[in-house]
This record gives sequence, structure tokens and C-alpha cells, in this order.
Amino acid sequence: MLLHIVDTAFSNNLPDRIGIAVSGGGDSVALLHLFARWSAQTGHPISAVTVDHQLRDESGDEAHGVAQLCKSLGVSHDILTWERPVEAGNLAATARDGRYALMAQWAQANGVGGIALGHTADDNAENFLMRLGRSAGIDGLAEMEFRFVRHGISWARPLWQQGREELREYLRRRNVAWVDDPSNDDPRYTRTKVRRLLPKLAQAGITVDNIHHSAFALRQAQGALAHYTRQEAAAHVRQDMGDLLFPLHIHPPIPGDIERRLVARALQWVGSNPYPPRKMFAGVLAHELAQQQRKTVAGCLIIKRKGHFRIIREYNAVKDLSCPTDAVWDTRWRLNGPHAADLQVRALGEAVTLLPDWRKIGLPRPTLMASPAVWRGENLVAAPVAGYNADWTAQIVADFASFLLSH
Repeated sequence: MLLHIVDTAFSNNLPDRIGIAVSGGGDSVALLHLFARWSAQTGHPISAVTVDHQLRDESGDEAHGVAQLCKSLGVSHDILTWERPVEAGNLAATARDGRYALMAQWAQANGVGGIALGHTADDNAENFLMRLGRSAGIDGLAEMEFRFVRHGISWARPLWQQGREELREYLRRRNVAWVDDPSNDDPRYTRTKVRRLLPKLAQAGITVDNIHHSAFALRQAQGALAHYTRQEAAAHVRQDMGDLLFPLHIHPPIPGDIERRLVARALQWVGSNPYPPRKMFAGVLAHELAQQQRKTVAGCLIIKRKGHFRIIREYNAVKDLSCPTDAVWDTRWRLNGPHAADLQVRALGEAVTLLPDWRKIGLPRPTLMASPAVWRGENLVAAPVAGYNADWTAQIVADFASFLLSH
């Protein structure tokens, strides 16, 4: 049964080489052991990877313990070291995002097309209860996706329907050791409190399995809402280069939650944010823009115009952002032209005033200020969106419609 689960982890899109994310805990060690058995039977290549977050003194030894286990199983293994940013903010979220980014880079460098993660039904139940405590809606309470794409890599959670104790029993039968992270028993963490609460809830009939089924139903509801959000976007939202234009009032009115999702996803796309803004309410922008002409939120500038509002990338959010001309700038823009090592992409900014014909483009000044430009030091070489220097063009990597399909 468990071998069949890993066999179907990536459905019909089996990567040429599969990566296994292994922390050393029971869930990921069980995942590694199952994939090692499957690989030995099928001949399909796998590789394992461990991210050492260096947040505990023992983490380095634990990573090397995983390396020894991989060696005994005949599985290649790499250890990646995460460098904690000076200003980490939410440390858990920062570490998680850093872990995904590191593993994606490792995968791309090693011909790994997909990575398997060891999340279980218990993880899903714990996430559900933690998010319930944060007043989450459908999106927050919906079950974790068991297949998704991030950083250009496919990810799978083959064990999403298996219980944590079932996997530990599997390891015990095979005399395979694992490491229990002591932070899992630290009462300062919300997850620890929730984990201890689950057995008590089970006495009232609120079991991991029941939570799993509810979260799965919410995931299906989320998919239906996303479908209708895309329909309303096609009917009412217009993309103008990197901006999005919304009617101030949609007639006939659309359901409030669809409107909320539409605006939240628009702010996420324009603002190049990994997640939509939290606590976005239906009608909030139209109401606030009735009182004022402009508003900044989530890295975006929203400007009220006659009959509509325009969501623009906020210049202050990108004024210090730079990259080589052959890289994607601000996660959305790709430039084409005579690339050179001494050129950089930065926001056009106040240099828009150097372009006497910028008004003929028909785009607002804030739009052009936040648009990508080519610079050689402090000298402006090209501003493709503003029509300056025809040797260069700028395209959006994925338009808003494509973004909605993939999120």
C-alpha cells in the first residue's frame, strides 16, 4: 500500500529524477525509505536533500545522520545550509520559504524535476487548527495541496493521507531510526499546543481523519471559487502592461467573496507578492477610494479614475530592486535587447522626466516610474515601457489570466 503511494506521487508526470526532502524526522525518513525501496524495484533515479537551518546546535549532526542513512540505502544525498537573514521577521515562515528556494535551486542544478515532501494527515490537521485560531477562511483552512509547482519545480506530498503513527510503526518494523526535533515538544510553540490538544479533541469525535475530510472538502470549494474568480476576471478586469484596471462598481454585482478574491489576487500579481494580502474584504477598495483618490497597499498604488480604479506597482517598493538584463525583474518583467555585463535593470523612477514624449504612451506617470529600465551606472540606456530606445522591449512573463490559472 505505502509503496503504491510513492509510485503515484507525481501522477502521470513522473520527473526524470525525483528528489526527497529529508529532515531526519520520522515522516521524512519513512518517505526516504519508501522511495529507496521503490527506486530499487523500478530503477528510477532518486536523490535526497537535507536543509540545515542552523537554528539548533544539533541540526548539523542530524543532517549528517541523514547522510549516513542515505549511504546505507544507496541514495545520493546533499546537505544545504540556510543562512538566516539579519531581519527574519516571522522566523518560521522565513525559514520555510528559504528552504523551498534552496531545494529548488538544488533541484535545477542536479536534474531533479520534482521533490517529494513528508507532510502527513497529522500535519494537515494541525495546520487546520492553527489557522482556525487565526480566523482563517476557506483558503487558510483548505487542505494542503498534495501536488503543486513552486520556483519552477514540481512538488508532491505522497503521505498526505497517512497518519504519523502509521509511518513510525513502518520504521519500527524495519529497525530504522529517526530523530525527534525537541522543538516539537516545546510548549512555547503553537504547533506543540495543537499537537497535544488533538487527543483530547478525538474524545469529542474531532479526529485527525475527520479534520482531514473537512479540509479536503474546503479544498474542493476553494477550487470552485477560483474557477468563478477567473470567469469574473475575464469579464471585468483589463490588463494594461503591468497594471490592472477594475470597474469602480461591477453591475450586476458579483458575490462578495469572488470580488474579494479578485482584488486580493490582483494585488498579489501587481505587487509581486508570494501570497495575497490577508483580511481583504469585499468592496473595501471602492469604499476607501470614494473618500480619496489614491491608496497604497501590499506594494501597490491604487489610483481612482472616472468609472474605474487602476492598480499599479508602487515605485517605492521597487526603487532599490536591480538585476542583470537577462534576468526576470520584480518576478514579472523580462527584457530583450543587446544584453551586456555592465547593464542593469532598475525602475525608471524620476528619470521619466528625461523623456519628453512619455505622455504620448498613454500610461500614468506612476506606472512608468515603476516600470523596468536599462541602466549603465547612472546613465539611462532604455525605458521599453515608456517607448525609449527601440532596441529594447519588455514583456510580462505571465499575464494576470495565466497567474490566476496557476494560483
